Amino acid sequence: VEEWGGKYQCAEISAKKGTGIDDLLDKILIESEVLDLKANHTCNAKGVVVESRLDKGLGPMATVLIQHGSLEKGQIFLCGAQYSKVRELLNERNDAVKSANPSDPIQVLGFNSVPNAGEVLKVYEDEREAKKVALQRSQLEREANFQRYSKLTLDQIGRDIKSGAVKELNVIIKGDVDGSIEALSDSLMNLSNDEVNIKIVLKSAGMISQNDISLASASNAIIVAFNVSASVNARKLAKSYGIDIRYYSVIYEAIDEIKLALEGLLDPDVVEHSIGKAVVKQSFKIPKIGIISGSFVEEGRVIKNSLLRVLRENEMIYEGKLTSLKRFKEDVKEVKNGYECGIGVAGFYDFEENDIIEVYEQKEVKRALK
Repeated sequence: VEEWGGKYQCAEISAKKGTGIDDLLDKILIESEVLDLKANHTCNAKGVVVESRLDKGLGPMATVLIQHGSLEKGQIFLCGAQYSKVRELLNERNDAVKSANPSDPIQVLGFNSVPNAGEVLKVYEDEREAKKVALQRSQLEREANFQRYSKLTLDQIGRDIKSGAVKELNVIIKGDVDGSIEALSDSLMNLSNDEVNIKIVLKSAGMISQNDISLASASNAIIVAFNVSASVNARKLAKSYGIDIRYYSVIYEAIDEIKLALEGLLDPDVVEHSIGKAVVKQSFKIPKIGIISGSFVEEGRVIKNSLLRVLRENEMIYEGKLTSLKRFKEDVKEVKNGYECGIGVAGFYDFEENDIIEVYEQKEVKRALK
């Protein structure tokens, strides 16, 4: 900045108090004079879409920053893959105006669908030329979408194998404002990790259509609707296809629900929980059953059909399942602390005195995203 010996101007402003705005405007005017910044008013208008949304009363509309030329009501324009006619121009106070000049932010009505932020709006004098370019762009867009949603390539399969079995949650995002869609998309993408992944199949502004339902069916995706609804035909199609449509008006609620869905895709942690411990006093043979260890339950309880380890001098010599549990001559389901019992283990018969039998269970614990 100039205060530090540089060439860039610096203006201190406060959005809260409104101070410094006049100084900022003066410095912008000085900068434009020094750089000799000028725009052509007489050529066909050209501008860039800063923001777009679907208004309930006015339909698709976009805020366009005019770069050169003068945009007027009734002119034919091309924006992205659509061409149309300027139906109305509104200023920042929603007042109708006749034209917009270079550097003017203007709300444009007349779009067939909600454009994407960053697309260039350009005025054409010949409607046939605008239609021709729009058709070419539509074809390129369809080809790009086909390649995006086509089957996995060998390279992709190789990457998946290398990274491990990555689980995916496919999502289609529909919203009323392009900026909100981008914010929601970025937030959802940040939830992805090495084990689970969010894949944004489509994100666009506007009402949920039958094409969106068909795409969700083909890609096994859920549809996240932010401040928009689905058409009657789309709802019927979604019901017949079994497509899950989630409606939200608060962005954090959408993020929290998707996060819970991703946590459901995570493999649960297997946690070991100790049940009890028994000490072998002696072993004896029972006909038709085999070798049984006469044991004393020191801690907790011993439960039939639970998992166990046999320890000898603090070293594990066998790990298996408790298949037989007797109290005197009767079969029982469990024996509590302080009682004697007979324990039979499938596949292990070499019991010795003072062997420790640890009984435990394994529980699956739902994992949470970090």
